[in-house]
Amino acid sequence: MRFILFDSVIAKECHLRKGWARHRGHGFQLFGWQILLTLASSAGLLLIIAFPLAGAWTLGWFNHPREHLLPLVLSGVLFLMLFSVCLLVLGLIYVMTKDFVVPQMALENLSAMEGWRRLWSWCKAEKGGYAGYIGMKIVLAIGAGVFLAIVSVIILIAFLIPIAGVWVIAALSGAIAGLTWNFFTITLAVFAGLIVLVISTFVVSFISVPATVFFPGYSIYFLAPRYAPLAAVLWPPPVAAVTQAPPPTEPPPWPPATN
Repeated sequence: MRFILFDSVIAKECHLRKGWARHRGHGFQLFGWQILLTLASSAGLLLIIAFPLAGAWTLGWFNHPREHLLPLVLSGVLFLMLFSVCLLVLGLIYVMTKDFVVPQMALENLSAMEGWRRLWSWCKAEKGGYAGYIGMKIVLAIGAGVFLAIVSVIILIAFLIPIAGVWVIAALSGAIAGLTWNFFTITLAVFAGLIVLVISTFVVSFISVPATVFFPGYSIYFLAPRYAPLAAVLWPPPVAAVTQAPPPTEPPPWPPATN
């Protein structure tokens, strides 16, 4: 679906079946690469956790923790800092992959590793530009998140108030009619709650559509001047107008014959 979103932003149209048929192989390849990245990062995080614990256990800090309170606290702070840096790096890899590697895979049928090699050379050649992109995207993400959260809460409140009113009326009507909680009424209540949950999720997702489309568009328009195949798709050269030949003119009259 990441590749289908990429095509949809460029073409300004969404075709699920066509996009799935076109990018199914790319999607599975990206999924496999993400699984390998997750396994490798999980192994690295386990090592980060295991080595300090093993060192503290070997030094006997856990046997008498009060006597080694300062080194334990400092080690914990250092571990949290290192853990946060690792999570930040993993998040950065994920964002750069979906923003700059996915277009290469979609347009040139490259693998994720090939796309990352090229992206790494781009980043080394233009450190300031890509650092500014990441910084701007963080600012935009925070602003969009706050704005969407406020709008979502307002719309959900306006949406749930009438539903709550209907729920109260239904509960009072059932109590007046002598209904009690049994298997049927509990099943009906759970089913109604699931329907409300699905509708609420759809409403929140629908509200988030502009941001969902904006951020891929932002990355596409940032990358296009730096990546010729994407620029050619985004800004195709104008089709040369076919010039028509002027209509043939009538031949000049023959000069008068001379005797």
